[in-house]
Parts: sequence; C-alpha cells; structure tokens
Amino acid sequence: MSEPLFRDPTAPVADRVRDLLARMTLTEKVGQVNQRMYGWDAYGRTSSGHELTEAFRTEVAAHDGMGALYGLQRADPWSGVTAETGIGAADGARVSDAVQRYVVENTRLGIPVLLVEEMPHGLQALDGTLLPVNLAVGATWNPELYEEAAALAAAQLRSRGGHVALVSALDLVRDPRWGRAEECFGEDPYLAARFTEALVRGVQGPPGSRFGPDRAAVVLKHFAGQGATVGGRNSAATELGARELHEIHLEAALAGIRAGAAGVMAAYNEFDGIPCAANRELLTGILRERWGFTGLVMADGLALDRLVRLAGVPVAAGALALEAGTDLSLWDDCFPRLEQAVRSGLVDESSLDTAVGRILALKFRLGLFEHPYTGERAPAPGPELLSERIARESVTLLTHDGMTLPLTDRVRRIAVIGPNADSVPHQIGDYTAPQRSGTGISVLDGLVAVAPNGTEVAHSRGSDLVGADLSALPEAVSLAAGADVAVMVLGGSSARASETRFDDNGAAVVASGNPVEMTCGEGVDLAELGLPEGQSALLDAVAGTGTPVVVVLVQGRPHALPDLTDRAGAVLSAWYPGPWGGRAVADVLFGAADPVGRLPVSVPRSSAQLPVFYNGKDHGYRGYVDQPTTARHAFGHGLTYTSVEYGAPRLSRTCVAVAEFDADAHGAEEPLLCTVEVHNTGDRSVRETVQLYVRRVLGGTSWPRVRELRGFTRIELVPGERAEVSFPVGARTLASVTRSWERAVEPGEFTIETGPSSDRTRGARLTVTAPPSGIRR
Repeated sequence: MSEPLFRDPTAPVADRVRDLLARMTLTEKVGQVNQRMYGWDAYGRTSSGHELTEAFRTEVAAHDGMGALYGLQRADPWSGVTAETGIGAADGARVSDAVQRYVVENTRLGIPVLLVEEMPHGLQALDGTLLPVNLAVGATWNPELYEEAAALAAAQLRSRGGHVALVSALDLVRDPRWGRAEECFGEDPYLAARFTEALVRGVQGPPGSRFGPDRAAVVLKHFAGQGATVGGRNSAATELGARELHEIHLEAALAGIRAGAAGVMAAYNEFDGIPCAANRELLTGILRERWGFTGLVMADGLALDRLVRLAGVPVAAGALALEAGTDLSLWDDCFPRLEQAVRSGLVDESSLDTAVGRILALKFRLGLFEHPYTGERAPAPGPELLSERIARESVTLLTHDGMTLPLTDRVRRIAVIGPNADSVPHQIGDYTAPQRSGTGISVLDGLVAVAPNGTEVAHSRGSDLVGADLSALPEAVSLAAGADVAVMVLGGSSARASETRFDDNGAAVVASGNPVEMTCGEGVDLAELGLPEGQSALLDAVAGTGTPVVVVLVQGRPHALPDLTDRAGAVLSAWYPGPWGGRAVADVLFGAADPVGRLPVSVPRSSAQLPVFYNGKDHGYRGYVDQPTTARHAFGHGLTYTSVEYGAPRLSRTCVAVAEFDADAHGAEEPLLCTVEVHNTGDRSVRETVQLYVRRVLGGTSWPRVRELRGFTRIELVPGERAEVSFPVGARTLASVTRSWERAVEPGEFTIETGPSSDRTRGARLTVTAPPSGIRR
C-alpha cells in the first residue's frame, strides 16, 4: 500500500496540507488549533530522569493529537520550575523527543506537535544563553549584530527540540510607564522595523519554503498597538486612531511579514473597541488581505477567554476569534470548544480548515513529518560572546563633563555604590530562567576585573532598590568620601522571586502586601518614573561628599531624570545588559571600549510631561508653564569620549518629480542622494552613528510629524579624520501613509536632516513636484 500524499516529502506543501486535511476528523482538526497545556505540566522529574505525566496523555487523547505545546522547557518563578526540577541543556532534546514520540505513536494520523518556547532575549530555559533585553539591543543601532545573536539563540532552541520561538519585537515604548518597555526595541517604528527584519533573518534563516535544522519559526509579539495602552497600564485599552496605528504601530510588523515571519501573536489590547484576537479588520483585512500574510496567528495567553464578555459564552468566543483570523490558542477555554461551535453553526468548518491548514503547513516547512525527533546531539553553543558584545555596544553615555571618564590609572580608590552594583539578577531582565551559580558578572565584579593592579575597589549597597530605608546610607557616604571616584549603580530590576505573585497569564503582581524588589517587567507599570526615594537620597548624599560621581543606570525603562550636572560628572544608561553586562560597563568606564550606544527612546524629565517621544505631530503648540516639553535626553542621543562635528547635508538634487519616486518603488534607482561630512575633531577614535531624518514641511494629505527617522549608518573615524556619508533618498525615505492607508510619496516640501541625534540635526530643503495638470496618478 502506497504512502499517503501528505507523507511524500517531495510534494508541494499546499498539496500535502490538502491531503491531510481531507483525512482528518472534526475532533482532530480542533486538536491542531489548540495549545491548551502548560508545557511544564507535561513531565515530572524523577530520581531516574524525566517522565511524561498522565495529564499530558489525557490532553493528547482529548483530540487524538496536539497542535502545539507551550513552554516545555520554560523555567522561572511563575512556572515554578527550578534548576532542580526542570530540563537542563543536556536533557532538552531527550525530553522533547519523548513528548514528540508519544504524540506521533499514540494518535491515529501521527501528526507531530509543535514545541513552542519563549525566546525574548535568548532561550527562556535552564542553561539558555541570555542576551541583553530588546531595549539594549535597540541602543546598539546595530541590526547586523542582533541578527548574528538571534541565529545562535535559534540554533540553541532547535538543538533542544524546540521549533517555534516567541519573540517580542512589534511593541513600541510610547509610554515608558509601561512595565514591558524593556521588551521593545525603542519608540521609533523605523528603528524597530530594522531590528524586526534582522530578528526574522537570524531566527529563520534565508527565505524559503523550508527551515534549516538549526533555524526556528518565529512568532512576532504583539500585533498590534500594545505599547500605546492608556496610562502605560499593561493590557489596558488603547485610544489609537487608525492613522496612528498605521503610521507608528504597524511598521515593524509589516517589515517582519515582508522578511518572512512564520507567525504573529495577537495582542491583548483592543483597537477601536475590538480586542486584537477578535479583530477581523486587523487579522484578516490588514494582515492577510492587504499584506498577503500566509502564516499563523497565535492568541496571547488566555486572551480568548476575555472575549466571553463580548460573546456571552466560551463556545461563541472561540468562534468569534476563529472567524476573525486567530489560528492557534494559548491556554484558553474557548478554542477547545470549536467542535461544538462548528456543529451548532456558530462558525463554518471551512474557517477551521483554513486555520488548521496554516498550522500543518508550518509543521511541513519545519520538516517534522520526515524528522520529528532531534536525536542525540550536543546542545548548540549559546551566543555568550555576542551577548557581551551587544551589552558593550548598548552602553550609552548621557552626560559627561569631559574630565571624569574614562577612568585612568590615576584613580586608585573606587567606591562602587548602589543596589544594582553587585546583582546579576537585577541586570538580566524579565522572562529569564534561573541562572546557574557562577553565571554572569556584576558591575562590581567587572570593575574589579578590569581595574589596574593596585586599584582598591570597595562596595557599599547604600540603599534598597525600592523604599526609603536610609539605614545603609552613612556607610556608603563614608566609603565615597575616602575614594577618588564613586561609581553609583542605580536604576531598576525586573527580577522575579520565588515569593512573587502572578496573574493567570504569568504577569507579575507587585502591589501593597507583596513587597518584591521589582520596578519593571510584565505587570509592573509605574505612575512615577523617577528614581525611588532611597536611591535619590543616596545619590544626593554621595554627591555631597565632593568626590567625583559617575552614575550608571541599570534599567529596563527610561527613568525620568532631573538635571544631574551638579551631582554627577557622567551619567550612563545600561539597559538590562544581560549576564555579562557588568564587564561591558566596566570596559566603557575604563575606556577599554568607547561608549557607542544611542538612545532608542526619549528620556523624560518627569512623568507629568508624558508623552515625550520625539516623533509626535508637528502642531507647534506652546509647552507647559512649569517645565519644558522636551525630553531630558532625546531619541538618538549618545555622547562619546571625543568630539565629532557634522557639516550641513547636501542633496544631489533639490527638486524631484513625484513620478520618479513611483519608479523607485518598483525597483528603479533612488532619485537622489543626501551627503553629509562627519569630522572627528577629538583625540580618540570613534564609532559614530549618523542619523537621517525627514520633516514634511508642506503638502501631503495628513498632518506631519516633527521629524521621522529614515536611515542610519555607523562609521569609524580616527582622530582628525573626515568622512562623507551618503544616504539614498527614495520612496521608502519620503513615503507617508495616505488616506487609503497605503504608503506613497506625496508632492510637497521636505527637509532632509542629518545629525548625531533627533534634537541636533541640520537640514536641506527638497521639493517634490506634482504631476502636470490633467495627468491622473
């Protein structure tokens, strides 16, 4: 008897999907769109290893198959999985294969299961290599470096039996009160789009119908607008208009789809009153019909259960989400009832077939029917060196008096002070597995390691991370008073603890009665962005000693900063730089590495002035009476240990017909170039990030923004060197969102700007002319 067509690896994926669908029962189809089980409930740790649980076998039997299993290898305080009870790197492939073998051998059709893991900044599993958080990645302005690291993280996931990586990429920091700010690449859609492309390329490899054995399918989180919730409160409502959605919050998603992303995760928030997981206009109208996306849409954890408030009962809620375009559940009680929904006429079986087909197609593309098991293979090496390199390139020098840094061998006594100075957990961010003993280097350890021989490095915590306890302050002041320099390591932490309470979807609950030292992370939204009272008092007291002060902010969101020039000779930001971030910070402080990070987000002066993102609408209204409306430090800002001067940008042409941009959009060369001279006027080599912005001054069909990032490049300059940097200016550079929600270049007046940051630019005027009268475009 010949093998069925769906077993033929040479047949087109679409034909294999159709053949397999025709053989499936309604019950089996429903099983494929469900991801109901928490992966850590699928196994138990015994004295002889790991064994599958009866709960797992029951879940497989319920639908004679399993579409996907989330978090088999996840470990953290929410899952309750520890180093003693979880799955380490040495056992990852073996346990994954046991799960897969049971599903394949104990179901009628033997359809493999997708094993889905969190990979927000490295694999969230025991022995998974951590990267700095996305906000640190964004601060590098180096997508190519991130692509390399993402590829190694994906190889690590696949070597342990995983198939699908869930990665935050689409959210933007439009309100830094939001606790998940650390998961964003920044506040700007263009910057986020470039990193999202790099992520997809790194994780999935070259575009094609099949994934390589060391590549994973990526599901991009979250679609769409989750970074714009009211008040910065997690999962709250949004007040987005359609234009803001298209201009700001869809850009990274579109870039990821064009790069070939296998899936997206529907966000918790609603848009125009409809939750994303049930928003047909978003999931079908925009994503599939307009953009041509053919991958899968996954619901966020328990998001479909929230739809019961709209639909009335779980079965109707499941039908609502399926009809809108959601393909795969996550832990909810609604999608398991889709068989009932089909039989009662709430949704057509063809809609279910479409969703099942997308999931089966991904399994075929991953080669799971031919090679369902990982087998005996050594765990892939993690991107440790790249993790440290990202950390080093993300460190951003915010202020500097020109004298305090870099530290030299004339500094013989260093006081390292602050609650983040000697804590690796405080520098690795949310969504992290427990780290093995000895993993990582704190800022204190990094300074001890790189300080010249004979340098005394002493430490005092000085204050708690949160609260106003000042009992440790006198010791810190005494230590600082006797030092040549005080390095104060302040900021926040997203470190979860065993006593942390959690919502059903894993978000932390940090409130009165649950005094955990968390100031950031999922569920940890803040109304006030200033440093906590104890840290502020510590900074003032140490500065009062007269000892030169360097402030290092280890943080997952931009803290609102007062003017610190009278208290600190230098202020640096180190967005949760990962396990080896302490060494990276120390290298920058001692000048072994130059500060090359640039802000991916604006730093506010206070919470009261929000929003403070650089690319708001250009209305020119007055500011506040009591404080400026401008950011303390603008998007793109970052100082170096040398000085760099920019000339005025020059355009190869100052007047271009709009039709030439139409040709460019279809593959012709860009109509013009923008060139700027950059000069290293200092005595140290520098890596400068040259930024290109566009201002629409006149014309267009919608109100313009103050300015918009449209390009960046990095150049190396030795002392005294001059270099000319050229940017092509084409359709992608000048396009704006039209009334029909498409991007196009519209006639008008533009200023093409270049500079080292969004608030230090010089511009050249460009005119884009309309077609001659009587010619319709």
